[in-house]
Amino acid sequence: MKLEHIGIAVKDLEKSNRLFAALFNQAPYKTEDVESEGVRTSFFKTGESKIELLEATSPDSAIAKFIEKKGEGIHHLAFEVADIDSEIERLKTEGFELIHQTPKDGADNKRIAFLHPKSTNGVLVELCQEKN
Repeated sequence: MKLEHIGIAVKDLEKSNRLFAALFNQAPYKTEDVESEGVRTSFFKTGESKIELLEATSPDSAIAKFIEKKGEGIHHLAFEVADIDSEIERLKTEGFELIHQTPKDGADNKRIAFLHPKSTNGVLVELCQEKN
């Protein structure tokens, strides 16, 4: 596994894009809506990893609930895996609690699944694999 990206929940994607563009001295390389998750995302490359900014597009989305409860900030760590289906099965066997039992489509051309923070010391962990 390698760190693929860090997800950051934001209230205003346009404002946050300007802030991070100034910080990294580059514009986001991609912005997209993920309707199934009720979010709009943008991505910045930072060396071998990425920063994903996430803005809620629905008041009942996980990002809207996160911001309401905790405010803006780090939402999740995403790790790239070679075979997400096998990794899900391995982690189930190891006793991890999964939010997604099977991968689903995510942003940036990825198949994704999340592990529940209850089983990862309070950190929301995303597994991701590039779609073929």
